[in-house]
Amino acid sequence: MRKAFVAIAAFLIAFTVMLGLYHPFLWWTFIFTGPFVILGIYDLYQPKHSIVRNYPVFGRLRYFMEELRPKVYQYFVESDTNGTPYNRLNRSLIYQRAKKELDTIPFGTQLNVYENGYEWLSHSIMAISHHDLNLHPRVLVGGPECKQPYSASIYNISAMSFGSLSQNAILALNAGAKLGGFAHNTGEGGISDYHSQMGGDLIWQIGTGYFGCRNIDGTFNGEAFGERAHTDQVKMIEVKLSQGAKPGHGGMLPAKKVTAEVARIRLVPEGKDVLSPPAHSAFSTPIEMMRFIQKLRDLSGGKPVGFKLCIGRKSEFFAICKAMIETGIYPDFITVDGGEGGTGAAPQEFSNSVGMPLRDAVAFVYDVLVGFDLKKHIKIIASGKVATGFDLVKNIALGADMCNAARGMMFALGCIQALECNSNTCPTGVATQDASLMKGLVVEDKKVRVKNFHNLTVASAVELLGAAGLKEPGQLTRAYINRRVSPNVIQNYRETYPYIPEGCLLKTPYPSRFELGMALSTSASFLPTDYKVTEVDYQTANPYHE
Repeated sequence: MRKAFVAIAAFLIAFTVMLGLYHPFLWWTFIFTGPFVILGIYDLYQPKHSIVRNYPVFGRLRYFMEELRPKVYQYFVESDTNGTPYNRLNRSLIYQRAKKELDTIPFGTQLNVYENGYEWLSHSIMAISHHDLNLHPRVLVGGPECKQPYSASIYNISAMSFGSLSQNAILALNAGAKLGGFAHNTGEGGISDYHSQMGGDLIWQIGTGYFGCRNIDGTFNGEAFGERAHTDQVKMIEVKLSQGAKPGHGGMLPAKKVTAEVARIRLVPEGKDVLSPPAHSAFSTPIEMMRFIQKLRDLSGGKPVGFKLCIGRKSEFFAICKAMIETGIYPDFITVDGGEGGTGAAPQEFSNSVGMPLRDAVAFVYDVLVGFDLKKHIKIIASGKVATGFDLVKNIALGADMCNAARGMMFALGCIQALECNSNTCPTGVATQDASLMKGLVVEDKKVRVKNFHNLTVASAVELLGAAGLKEPGQLTRAYINRRVSPNVIQNYRETYPYIPEGCLLKTPYPSRFELGMALSTSASFLPTDYKVTEVDYQTANPYHE
């Protein structure tokens, strides 16, 4: 192809010269042939791209086709059920509910009901009409030490920071939360003007960078925290230990993105790289973590304080629970983020291969809290790919009290799953800081769509409750959700994730599947004692039993 290009280029040059000599006006032909020849010559000698070097000019079509591939696949190749991360059925459902359009489907399900993994709800002959049910159920979040409990919707906006999302997206989400009566998690980027402007309820997330409540060296600043936490708009405080998109991974905001506005919001130096470490500096042991939670509760005037984590080493969660027992300090809520979560940029290995999936994590956290007799003090929030009423019902059945959604809310804003969240080129103006793109997102329109999506999704979950003969989300148990695990074997969630007796982790013998976690964990450290466990370790696993 290199020789062919040389021949073609020589012909074009000769042809252009001949035309120019024939008539001076025809020298303008070089406007068309010149760039082709010049680009081809550059391609011949550039060292970076082998395809382009061997196929000058024409090799560039490969990159053009790669750019088009996701769009062609989404619109012309994928079926309604095989798209990822969200298939077209669920995306369409979100769009329809956001716009209050017809959201029913004709001619039966497109799902293969005999495929492994298919799930369904056990309905009742004595179903209850949704007209007789509360279509806006609430959950009161606040434990024994909480002075300002918060009545939360069962479905709220998950953590997404200003910077990851555009200012118009943040404005629309918060305004939608205000209209719909639900909460908006700020993400670890802090409380921006766009979070505050619309007056929607906020869950202020405190990450490892302590943005909005930090000293110049990146350590926690209690005075700055107290000042912001006392605002009426902040209803709950969430300490982020890890997130489903990239658990165990920190981050860095490059200097060019640290504008004067970002510096003011996050309390960081303008124009300098900002590090978000993988772990907290305010505490290093489970006991210190509980004391930090109490400190935040005191500084906030008694507002609900909890933490968010993606489950990794199970022993760490056992250690946290042991610290709760030892100190008598309980978080008001725990947000469980599934390994399938994530709205922005994350390393592929972390996104694909680190962190426990949500269903397993919620069941584990619920069971451990019950085993330590702590669940009565603590609400569980499930976060990770929750976009339909059935998603809400499944997670509540497993043990969650409420759910958060990020990507579902982004779809309600107009996201088309272009998969460009990490490139600042989001075509819908949701996940970008490009002013020309964010203008396409009209706040006054999108805030109503966010409200509609939330309200109709919660209403659909309540209708499912009625179909099962239940009046309240709290009546759901694992026995109501069924799953095909092989062609001729069906299990309900209670069989897959069997319950354990209340308080059974406060005395020996422990349920067998929890013995290792109890033996490895200690309230004095997040690190496991050792992966080689002796009989002595088992005997001393819990110092609280006489």
